Amino acid sequence: MPDLELTSPAFDDGELVPERHTADGAGTSPPLRWNFLPEGTRTLALIVHDPDAPSGDFTHWLAWNIDPEAGGLEEDVSAPAQGTHGFGGRGWAGPSPPEGHGPHRYFFRLYAVDTELDLEPGAAREQLEAAIEGHVLAEAQLMGTYERG
Repeated sequence: MPDLELTSPAFDDGELVPERHTADGAGTSPPLRWNFLPEGTRTLALIVHDPDAPSGDFTHWLAWNIDPEAGGLEEDVSAPAQGTHGFGGRGWAGPSPPEGHGPHRYFFRLYAVDTELDLEPGAAREQLEAAIEGHVLAEAQLMGTYERG
């Protein structure tokens, strides 16, 4: 069986995240699709981050207890449980790199998890990472880029 796969109808791996999904556009979360779930997957967790941010690795989306059988998340649809992103809110925070800072990489990391996660809404990235530790059956990655000016 192939490894867990994460794709988006909005952009291909390594390609530009469309402006509509950034802070310069509508700011809607991009649609995501997954395939090849490993046996025993109970839920999915998602971490989206930008390691190129001037302040260090910046979190753009934390989500968990996503139904693996759904096959994906549609554009601008919230996950069942979401954590606090780097701007202090919950849900998707579209790319907004500083002007002239060059291209930033946005890593969408999807984790197949063998248990439902008991985390409070608004949990921090460190809490989500600790909760999935020892429960990850597989992981997939999709990377998009974006830059301003």
